Amino acid sequence: MRRRDILTGAGSIAIGTGLSFPAPAIAQGIRELKMVTAWPENSPGLQTSAERLAHSITVMSDGHLKIKVYPADTLVRPFEVFDAVSTGVANMYHSSDYYFGAKSPALNFFASAPYGLTADELCPWIDFGGGQALWDEVDAQFNIKPLMALNTGVNMGGWFNKEVNTPDDFKGLRYRMPELGAEVLRRMGASVVTLPGSDIVGALKSGAIDASEWVGPWMDIDLGLDKAADYYYYPGFHEPGTANPLGITKTLWDGLTTSEQALIEAAAHAEVTRSLGQFNAENVKWLKVLRADKRIKIRRFSDELISVFGKLSKEVLADTAAKDPLTRKVYDSYMSFLTGIMDWDELSETGYRKTRRLALE
Repeated sequence: MRRRDILTGAGSIAIGTGLSFPAPAIAQGIRELKMVTAWPENSPGLQTSAERLAHSITVMSDGHLKIKVYPADTLVRPFEVFDAVSTGVANMYHSSDYYFGAKSPALNFFASAPYGLTADELCPWIDFGGGQALWDEVDAQFNIKPLMALNTGVNMGGWFNKEVNTPDDFKGLRYRMPELGAEVLRRMGASVVTLPGSDIVGALKSGAIDASEWVGPWMDIDLGLDKAADYYYYPGFHEPGTANPLGITKTLWDGLTTSEQALIEAAAHAEVTRSLGQFNAENVKWLKVLRADKRIKIRRFSDELISVFGKLSKEVLADTAAKDPLTRKVYDSYMSFLTGIMDWDELSETGYRKTRRLALE
């Protein structure tokens, strides 16, 4: 049965019985809400962050907002969570918005863009640079209210079953990567697919794909990518600071009290900070494990490859911006902020890190 039929059937049941399904159940002042995620059950960093956020909202509301979390494939499939919340089948989703670029190309800029904003740069754009208002405008078309709820930091370049040194090595390469980064590699001649996390290792081991990115050492080891390929490349150009949203059915959001909205916003903001801290701390620990494994070869992408990634990334972002006026509006805001914060970072973060290395040598 196709999912469209399931949704239609659900609506018919609601009408026929007089129930308010799929609105959240409300009893004695308690709202019971469903959160669907794109992550495998017990997946650390991603699924655990979603569950931690749900728990925080439940506890902070004294149980008046009671959220039950459904991992990928328990209520809907990983790439169906956006539609589930848009239509009200679920009340919230936790995923990466670049999976839904077909809905609106603008969504990519609120998740990650090749050679775009890092975590420390994306947060101020969304919170203080006009990004949240633009995100609200994009998602309102789909009956969704978005809130940033997680950031993974800089992602690695990915796992490969062979060395890649030049652009020619990407021709015909079968690679797993989502959205804008995928388009960069397609223009290099790669055959790129988007797979949910639960399918990646099997595809890599079977030879269905030759390479795949995921996140970083912590998440990659948990998924089993270190057992499926030998070459681990850095830095990732495609996801410099990936934000994942808490997407809420807008009609539900609009019906919440001001205090309930503020509570959810506060919990989501706190989880962004907590998740980024955890990703960085865990990656430090698990990178040591990878370095100790003599089979695994950690390689830096060549300057030639980085130059080609950069050139094509500019083209892909410009072409994405040209797809519709709202995406162009988001792109203009994003790129303007990127230019300004790169200037500041050269003096502050980058300047400090360079001098720190010199000082400690």
